[in-house]
Amino acid sequence: MSATLFGCTPPPVDATLGEAEWRPFVEANSFGHLVAAGRDRDVPVVVPTQFVLEGDTIRLHLVRTNPLFAALAENPRLLLSVAGDWTFIPSSWKAVGDEDPRLGIPTTYYGAVQLIGTATVHDERTAPGSVAAVLRRQLQALQPDIPAADPEVAHPQKVLSILGLSIAIDDVSAKFKYGGNVDEAHRLAVVGHLVERNGPGDAAAAGHVLRRLGSGAPPAQSPTTPSRPRPPGWPEWPPSRIWHVRRYGGPGRDRSL
Repeated sequence: MSATLFGCTPPPVDATLGEAEWRPFVEANSFGHLVAAGRDRDVPVVVPTQFVLEGDTIRLHLVRTNPLFAALAENPRLLLSVAGDWTFIPSSWKAVGDEDPRLGIPTTYYGAVQLIGTATVHDERTAPGSVAAVLRRQLQALQPDIPAADPEVAHPQKVLSILGLSIAIDDVSAKFKYGGNVDEAHRLAVVGHLVERNGPGDAAAAGHVLRRLGSGAPPAQSPTTPSRPRPPGWPEWPPSRIWHVRRYGGPGRDRSL
């Protein structure tokens, strides 16, 4: 099974740079939508959920009565869609120098990753300790510094009311749309506007633009404005708001879409 983001192949300038890019993004945006097609359904089952990504496995839990489990009984294949760090870029921001701001084309910056795999359902009634193990992994990942009672000991009846899910990932699609279709000068101009506006999503989007400019990926060239280095005196982005690209080993199954 394979999939493309939004039913089409994005241009190369928006393609992921690889696992070192999409994995930190997913880990930092650990809330997504599970999509289970089942069999012969008019529409798939879509469930928003918190999750934990560990290596090649996604772990989460849902209430036992969630309709997702009926779809998984028909077909254990499913997709987890994660999108975030989005912000709207007004048309006037796309102009630099003497360019007419009225002719700018508005857009939206965002990151999106789709993880595809096969689900294993954990049921405390048939496999004691299996759901509690998923809950422990989630607690360790989501609140590592906050003590919590062991769910199997403190909440045995509540644990019986939920099911755990482990999803073995075998395919990854990713897209990072952060102005890769224009040259460095235009991208830095947008970053300046994002810094000034400082609205929801602006800091993360600006960080992605700067990160990808420094990633080694060749910037697109504008026919009217040559690429230029970062302007002298350009303020450093707060380290806590910049993406720190980490290197991961592994089989490198990700696809650039």
